Amino acid sequence: MKTEDLIGALVADTATPTRPLGSTMAFAALVGVISSGLLFWGVLGPRPDVATAIATPRFLLKFVECAGLAAAAGTSAWAAMRPAADRRLGRAGLAAAVAIVVAGVLAEAFVVPSADWGTRLLGTNWLHCLTLVPLLALPAFAVLVAAARNGASTEPGRTGAILGIAAGAIGAFFYAANCTDDSPFFVATWYTLAIAATAVLGAFIGRRTLAW
Repeated sequence: MKTEDLIGALVADTATPTRPLGSTMAFAALVGVISSGLLFWGVLGPRPDVATAIATPRFLLKFVECAGLAAAAGTSAWAAMRPAADRRLGRAGLAAAVAIVVAGVLAEAFVVPSADWGTRLLGTNWLHCLTLVPLLALPAFAVLVAAARNGASTEPGRTGAILGIAAGAIGAFFYAANCTDDSPFFVATWYTLAIAATAVLGAFIGRRTLAW
């Protein structure tokens, strides 16, 4: 290639507009939610009594907790991919998401006799939760990691873990529509463990795919 041709190619490449990272991640999140949602409808679908359950606070709280965690983790991941970004908003969001879960557990402990705590914590679907939440999270996780490669994370393992949390929360959001265990005790235990599994997977993959 002649020097003039090389210079021209470099100038043309520089002039090509690139999509802002925020827009890229927002689009990826949308595609990820849709993909995980389609997998949910294809594999599980909502529980039979969903029309009745939707009127109960415990059932609705699951969606609030999962959506809040997904949004907070997504914000935190976006900041982690921009070395100079302010990470306080993401951290505050994660703290708020945890606070909602803790508040739900405390409220449950206040209204439910202590003799029933163990039964509500164990529930009947803990194994389904541990397997189906990560499964439903996989489409969202794949899309988010692909989009995150456009960022400049200085901590790829940490960024991957946060993306895993976001994807796990998305998977848990959809699984919550099928899960018949609505107790905050159950959610705080088994949903958390399932999302932690996707975070570990995210850290492992992030170290190998997000480094630059």
